[in-house]
Amino acid sequence: MSRYDLIIRGGVAVTPRGVAVADVAVADGLVAAVGPGLEGAARTEITATGLHVLPALIDAHVHFNEPGRTAWEGWATGSRALAAGGGALCFEMPLNASPPTLDAASFALKRAAAEASSMADFALWGGLVPGGVGRLDELAACGVIGFKAFMSNSGIDDFAAADDLTLYEGMARAARLGLPVAVHAESDALTSALAARALAEGRATARDYLASRPVIAELEAIQRALLFAGQTGCALHIVHVSSGAGVALVAEARARGVDVTCETCPHYLALTEDDVERIGAAAKCAPPIRGEADQGDLWSRLLAGQIDLVASDHSPAPPEMKGAGASFFALWGGIAGVQSTLGLLLEEGHHRRGMALAAVAGLTAGNVARRFGIAGRKGQIAPGHDADLALVDLGDRAALRREDLLDRHRLSPYVGRAMGGRVARTIRRGQTIFADGRAADGAGGALVTPLAASPRAGAPSTP
Repeated sequence: MSRYDLIIRGGVAVTPRGVAVADVAVADGLVAAVGPGLEGAARTEITATGLHVLPALIDAHVHFNEPGRTAWEGWATGSRALAAGGGALCFEMPLNASPPTLDAASFALKRAAAEASSMADFALWGGLVPGGVGRLDELAACGVIGFKAFMSNSGIDDFAAADDLTLYEGMARAARLGLPVAVHAESDALTSALAARALAEGRATARDYLASRPVIAELEAIQRALLFAGQTGCALHIVHVSSGAGVALVAEARARGVDVTCETCPHYLALTEDDVERIGAAAKCAPPIRGEADQGDLWSRLLAGQIDLVASDHSPAPPEMKGAGASFFALWGGIAGVQSTLGLLLEEGHHRRGMALAAVAGLTAGNVARRFGIAGRKGQIAPGHDADLALVDLGDRAALRREDLLDRHRLSPYVGRAMGGRVARTIRRGQTIFADGRAADGAGGALVTPLAASPRAGAPSTP
């Protein structure tokens, strides 16, 4: 008779072998066995009858802004919001922390802040900025998950956009290091000129802002990044793609042999331009939310398997930076959504469009782990993997309430929207970090580093 630390009994488990009622046994923080009616005792047993057991969400794109801008979010509040949304691991971007993560010293500061306060495990992106190509090696030695570059103004003074030479040479260096480069793909030449023209003409509404960042600005930058990636052999990841046309460019390049993946975000799948005008600053982001036609194309390509992962791009700011003002351009552009990714994808994808649960698990866990070199440890409910699990009641599709939110400022554009399932419990390496509406106390999150160079794109998806 085996002795386990934990057995979760009777849930519907979403595993690489399929979706079926099964017990999940955990020992020493790892999944030890999966199957119906597992024999053996455990110190703790959880009855999961009526619940689905999914791999815990891995959010590959968050801004928790600590150290330096903890008042914007912070590891304590951000990680608990992630856990409330079924997540046990996040990849934190090199900005908007101050200092940004550009070298070994700034990496150490952020790692210390996360270890002191994060309930979730974490990986850290390093930054690729002008003058910073020579520091990519030391960041790789620290264990970054990859390098992030902006192709347009980041909105943060201490994180400059990468010029073409920086991006090209940075990709060449990243390829030699075996790490991916992620890019915010918008043409700065187009967006800055259109914004300046609108403001000079006194046009500063939400619609004017949306018009200043057209789809063509995204497409031009994606094409340029794909060209550089193809020439350097770099593993490229396009973050927060907002249009189906952008995804099409990625799919075409992948078919030509370019090592490229892309992500989209829940706000592009759930909101439209009309919502931005109605909601206001809480729905402002860049690239901006598009119209219904673009959203429909995005969904078609997601359902066709052309998008690799869904991430929140959680980017909060204090209320005064999101408050009403004469110019929509002047408001902070970032959406706080780390708690809502899984719920929205289940509602909009699984319930409304018939997306299989295995596909949901792939987009939020399995594909993420595989692309970023941690698939041997994270992203699946399988023996030998970390026991990172989300127990979800798919029958509870209640609307999100502001009082349910655990992030610092609770300025969510999704309040009032149905979530496609209630997260009953989130488990990180065998330990419960969220249950019954409450996050656990303390910290406990650990740094996650790549186990190997990222694999080439196009591999079959697994949950």
